[in-house]
Amino acid sequence: MRKLIDPFLVILVSTVILASLIPARGAAAVGVDAVAMAAIVLLFFLHGARLARENLMAALGHWRLHLTILLITFALFPLLGLALSSTVHELLPGGLWTGVLFLCALPSTVQSSIAFTSIARGNVAGTVASAATSNLLGIGLTPVIVGLMTQAHGGAVSVSGIWRIVEELLVPFAAGHLLRPWIGGWVARNRKLLGLTDRATVVLAVYSAFSAAVVQGIWHQVSLLNLLLLVLVNAVLLTAVLLLSRLIARRLGFNKEDEISIVLCGSKKSLVSGVPMARVLFAPGAVGAIVLPVMVFHQMQLMVCAWLAKRYGSRQGGPRAEEH
Repeated sequence: MRKLIDPFLVILVSTVILASLIPARGAAAVGVDAVAMAAIVLLFFLHGARLARENLMAALGHWRLHLTILLITFALFPLLGLALSSTVHELLPGGLWTGVLFLCALPSTVQSSIAFTSIARGNVAGTVASAATSNLLGIGLTPVIVGLMTQAHGGAVSVSGIWRIVEELLVPFAAGHLLRPWIGGWVARNRKLLGLTDRATVVLAVYSAFSAAVVQGIWHQVSLLNLLLLVLVNAVLLTAVLLLSRLIARRLGFNKEDEISIVLCGSKKSLVSGVPMARVLFAPGAVGAIVLPVMVFHQMQLMVCAWLAKRYGSRQGGPRAEEH
């Protein structure tokens, strides 16, 4: 967490470069696509097996905190995205705007939200429950929200795409969770190995997506200026949600520890969930441009929230993270 540049993002950028230079074509593309899809099914199966039911039950306890975080994640973010795309739509090509809207509909992260809340000496238990609930609900909510937003901007998500989410993500997730009593112990003992599985799946999905995008000429459609403007749009989006989430937490009377959980969990968007979902929801040639905003936002949120977490954590008189 102390590093400003996420090593995983370096791997993803390298994967994009590799796909740009040596994209998978023909039979190779079919093979890579099949392997990536199998990896995504396995990823969500294991996510279901990892999800402790007590984390979801805990969400019923401090319901105001969890509802606030979920509303920021799945309502405030999409509204901000729609406002930006309507106000300055000419800044970016359509594919990148679809990616920004898709980003706004994603669930929160788990690992980084918990880690940053701990550094900031916030409500770690609340963040664990909220992040877990966000990821569970995101499987169903994200495609619906994306469908509603993109329909207002030309319609990019079909009913068949939403049904594929059910078949290829929700069903494996549910199966993994149902089998948790039998495989939960093995999953807990191999947490580091499964973390590598998460990242390998995303790398495969990114290579597959950008290969298809390169074959269809993504780099003739997205210029360096477009990328710089995308950074600007994401910076405005992140700044707005951080400021508004803090304002909401204070106006609703939450204490400092809950405010930290709201700000640092509500402002996150999951790259690990986002790339596989994009690959299922959108046409192969469109996925590359759509995941670009997610990758850019991922790095920005890590850098800004690392600074915020240290700033919160340095305050006097706050409880230590271990107390939660």
